[in-house]
Amino acid sequence: MEFSFFVWYRPTFWRIIKQKSTEDFSSFPYICTLLNSSLWTYYGTIKDGEYLVATVNGFGIVVETIYILLFLIYAPKKIRVKTAIVGGILDVGVFAAAVVATQLALQGEARSGAVGIMGAALNILMYASPLAVMKTVVTTKSVEYLPFLLSFFFFLNGGVWLLYAVLVRDCILGVPNGTGFLLGGVQLVLYGIYRNGKPSKHVSHKLEEECQHHHLISSVS
Repeated sequence: MEFSFFVWYRPTFWRIIKQKSTEDFSSFPYICTLLNSSLWTYYGTIKDGEYLVATVNGFGIVVETIYILLFLIYAPKKIRVKTAIVGGILDVGVFAAAVVATQLALQGEARSGAVGIMGAALNILMYASPLAVMKTVVTTKSVEYLPFLLSFFFFLNGGVWLLYAVLVRDCILGVPNGTGFLLGGVQLVLYGIYRNGKPSKHVSHKLEEECQHHHLISSVS
């Protein structure tokens, strides 16, 4: 399930490669997703019985790294520099600091708990990002920028991981995915209410891309 989210936006990147330009797309969502995947992979490797979490998010690290590399190759110089700086701070600096601090200061369950809380906090922030998309749906009374399949998989992904968290009795994993499950359900309800609405002519192309980015940053548990 999770793998589908990591590759959901592959058409965007084929477009970048074909056009040899990142156009108006932002690298920030991918940088945040890479940090999120890195934290959960670390969590999965230091907590007993969480190898599935490590495996899925390890795959995410590979995919998101490729995505960021595309920005470093095809983005304008100013954007490349910004991507490199922000990526270096978040994906290298923050993650390295988290690993070093937890390895030196904590042990056992305290260590995995601290890492899990950091990952969960970032997850909740990411899961809150679709609120902008939902606001757009309500404002325009149209689901033009709320893809049904993405919302459905968002809901299903949160539900599957929530069930997994319950089975393994992992509250840290359950809280953010429970949030995602709930927000995914709300998106489906909105889709059902506004599915027959006419697309708004006043919503700009920029807003469309921002909505897509909001969805992407929320897609990883």
